[in-house]
Amino acid sequence: MSVQQGHHLPVAYQWDRTLANLLLSSRYSVQGLLYFLYLAQYPCHSSETIQLLDDALDLFHENKDIFIDLGIRDNFNLPKLHATRHYSYMIMMLGTTDNYNTEYTEQLHIDYAKDAYCATNHKDEFVQMMQWLKRKEKILHHDKYVNWRLAGDVESGPHHSHPPNMTFRWLQTILKHPTAKAISIDKLVEDYGATYFHEALACYITQLSHAEDPIPLHDRALDVLACDIHFPFRTLPVFHKIKWLSVDARGHGDATVTLDSVHARPQQRSGSGLLPRHSDTVLVNLGANTEAISAGIEAFHVGQVWAVFSLPSKSLPLLFLPTDQVPSHLAYIEWFSLFLLAPYQHHGLYKVSRSLLGGAKLASIVPLSKIVCSAHLLLNFSAVVP
Repeated sequence: MSVQQGHHLPVAYQWDRTLANLLLSSRYSVQGLLYFLYLAQYPCHSSETIQLLDDALDLFHENKDIFIDLGIRDNFNLPKLHATRHYSYMIMMLGTTDNYNTEYTEQLHIDYAKDAYCATNHKDEFVQMMQWLKRKEKILHHDKYVNWRLAGDVESGPHHSHPPNMTFRWLQTILKHPTAKAISIDKLVEDYGATYFHEALACYITQLSHAEDPIPLHDRALDVLACDIHFPFRTLPVFHKIKWLSVDARGHGDATVTLDSVHARPQQRSGSGLLPRHSDTVLVNLGANTEAISAGIEAFHVGQVWAVFSLPSKSLPLLFLPTDQVPSHLAYIEWFSLFLLAPYQHHGLYKVSRSLLGGAKLASIVPLSKIVCSAHLLLNFSAVVP
């Protein structure tokens, strides 16, 4: 029996290694293609991001043969896949991909093919189409010349091109009026899912009131002082959505372009059914550096937003000193673990989990301005999916 096992062990070991290499190649190929798709959609590019775009595509091409080996595909002779090789050059020549799409060529097809064909007698149409296009262009050129002479033969000064401002910014916005004007703390706990709202708000008020103390409060002293906080209100105005709008180089926001949004709404009845509770995960900047671009990953913390609210203005003098800087909008957040020093090697993602203390979730109140953007988390399934 032992001899038979000795003969089969190398075969099984070789099969396991082959299967592992196949899985790794398929993972790298999909990873490279996904990276390419996300990078290609950047609204602002630099030489570094262009290089990352090429590296992601190279990662896909280096590992794509796994799909041929497994019999999933015979080849990769796809026009759209071939077009990806030209993305870097086209972005450098024409700008980011959000500046153009296939509608341009579709419109040219209408002008140069459909309209030209309709102008013919449908017999020997190619020669007639070319002649029609030549005449149309000559008329257009003559029309521009006439308009130029009518406007006055004024010599314009030399044109000096200036490179565009590549700064990309966005503006966090929230509704002027709350979605719900008066929500009790009990409803925030039961309907919105803000389980430890009372304790978190009491700690935040205590911490903000003692922000100027020469010696910062430690956790035990903070908890003791928070127990003495009594809220001079029964209800709070609550907001269900945060948005980030695009801001151009001159600082003007475009209300029609929403780049990102975060929802925190309770379970709602819609017709005969119920809409489930919606609470998004976000990236929160808890570091001293307020610039999200220059701050490292260690300055961010993943949290889940369960409620967005503001404190009643009539209650502020009863809770804070006149010198205290109280944010206009706050968010109740339950935390995930801190980021590791480096992402996982196989997929390049960071792994986080719920932050617990004695089985209870860690939660706190943070100013809305600390929320940088939404964060998409992927479930990490075990080897055996239940």
